[in-house]
Amino acid sequence: MHGEHLLNTWKLDLGASPIGKDRVHFKVWAPRAGQVSVKTWRDGLPREVPLSRHDAGYYEGTAEQMTEGNRYVYLLDHGAEYPDPASRFQPEGVHAPSQVVDPSLFQWEDQDWKGVEFRDFIIYEIHVGTFTKDGTFESVVPSLPYLRELGVTALELMPVAQFPGTRNWGYDGTYPYAPQHSYGGPQGLKALINACHKEGLSVILDVVYNHLGPEGNYLANFGPYFTNRYRTPWGDAINFDGPLSDEVRHFFISNALYWTTEYHVDALRIDAIHGIFDFGAHHFLQELGEAVHEQAEALARNIYVIAESDLNDVRVINPIELGGYGLDAQWNDDFHHALHTLVTGERQGYYQDFGELSHLEKAVKEGFVYSGQYSQYRMRRHGSSSKERPVHQFIIFSQNHDQVGNRLMGDRLSASEPIEKLKVAAALVLLTPGIPLLFMGEEYGEPAPFLYFVSHSDPDLIEAVRRGRVEEFTAFRWQGDPADPQAESTFLRSKLDLELRRNGKHRQLLEFYQELIRLRRTIPCLSTCARKEIEVRTFEKEGVLSVHRRQGSDETLSLFNVCEGQANIHLFFPEGEWEILLDANAPRWGGSGRVTPDVITASGQKTTLSVPGFSAILYRLRERQCLQGES
Repeated sequence: MHGEHLLNTWKLDLGASPIGKDRVHFKVWAPRAGQVSVKTWRDGLPREVPLSRHDAGYYEGTAEQMTEGNRYVYLLDHGAEYPDPASRFQPEGVHAPSQVVDPSLFQWEDQDWKGVEFRDFIIYEIHVGTFTKDGTFESVVPSLPYLRELGVTALELMPVAQFPGTRNWGYDGTYPYAPQHSYGGPQGLKALINACHKEGLSVILDVVYNHLGPEGNYLANFGPYFTNRYRTPWGDAINFDGPLSDEVRHFFISNALYWTTEYHVDALRIDAIHGIFDFGAHHFLQELGEAVHEQAEALARNIYVIAESDLNDVRVINPIELGGYGLDAQWNDDFHHALHTLVTGERQGYYQDFGELSHLEKAVKEGFVYSGQYSQYRMRRHGSSSKERPVHQFIIFSQNHDQVGNRLMGDRLSASEPIEKLKVAAALVLLTPGIPLLFMGEEYGEPAPFLYFVSHSDPDLIEAVRRGRVEEFTAFRWQGDPADPQAESTFLRSKLDLELRRNGKHRQLLEFYQELIRLRRTIPCLSTCARKEIEVRTFEKEGVLSVHRRQGSDETLSLFNVCEGQANIHLFFPEGEWEILLDANAPRWGGSGRVTPDVITASGQKTTLSVPGFSAILYRLRERQCLQGES
């Protein structure tokens, strides 16, 4: 990693950088070009500024009488014109000129912000375009007090790097440094992050370093950003370990530092790292994590790197000294699959590897369910053991953009499951170890689907996307046809109606989520707990999971019934008086009425309990009860 990137004065050394009032310095990596110049416009007339070639294939130069807001393109060998690969803004989309942005002009108000500690993350994932009616960064701001009242501590944004058209999940981005123009561009994103910090919310940004989208992707004209040695399901793999890959790595690691430094982002979620290929001795992900962590130390802020991985490879989160990449955490799909199969009964596709209560037990106890054993779905052994890793390195969820949006109908759990099942799913996420993630709207049972949508301009590409979506669903044997990804109506159907949270069953579910989060944040052993202080037991026949947690003198015992019928179990409670703190079957949460006792006096013997079907119950050892901040 280049040393200057590890200083707290780090500045992006790629693209257009304003110097003073009316000069702009340009730097672009274009080893495949013999000549490069910048084309700009003044008073409607074009002009060219030649750039000089420097080491490693970089071209640099300074243009006079240019400033914030001016448009420009690069000319390669006096031929085709292309936007800047490191463009800070594409105000007219992926095919149009780039725009100069002066990062010093935004007035930040978060000078004392240090960021939320990772152990305290309660994540709320949103898609900016569908979270509000307007679908912009700044239209999210009025909802931040609601999210704070809900109890979340971190807002996660699905990718916002410039993509084709005006609607997309964001994984087709082609300008990694440019916030989407239809969302509000650089100013809008900075305003949202600034507002989040004022509300005490950290911001996680989803970034894509495994491929770029097909439309508007001109990087290959500049240099060997891509390689044909590896294949990804989404497009050409990034060249992280081949000839001239040092500068490719510099481009993407600079991107990570750009978001965390120039935009004050608190964590990066690295999309689908199983599509990042690097067989070098110093893996790209390790280098990225080291750079971000050193920059966090220089800035005196909490900044984290989170992986999404399909590998169940503990090396991703193992410390570097143990031969790992040293990333802070990763999404745990195994937890989702174990929970989803029990709640819904689905067994198609990758769900065929799950469906037993013991799978959920292992996810709670260890993290990965598949830790080296045979997978029917993959038809091979899969995964490595994660039982030595701390619980806070695993992000768990009952829903997220992938697990909802990659269903044939984009249907959420609330579309098919009763409130009883929604509550037990919520309790399993928020009362068991791990860092919880909520997908926008799940907290009040949003009925709208979250569908897959794009707005490409190439007819052949549009048709390829349509065919691809149909093929994705073959393993699940779902019936029907998927919504047309290109249709605007598909996008509009996916928008939330946050007003629903105020009434009826939606309000009851919301208040249940609020109570779960309040308990998690105020009870010591629910907010932080070592693996050795967690005891998990399954009653497979009855469909009940019990989780006993300790933190110092604080103890809780949670019961989750994931079957329809009432279960009678014989459970050992440590000696003392145990008081019920939450029962999902209570009428205030839309339940039919409680059957469990308010207090259980345990004398070291097993206690017989009746646990209603699809319910969650939380007990706490009364004599040691002392909620944080309460007398």
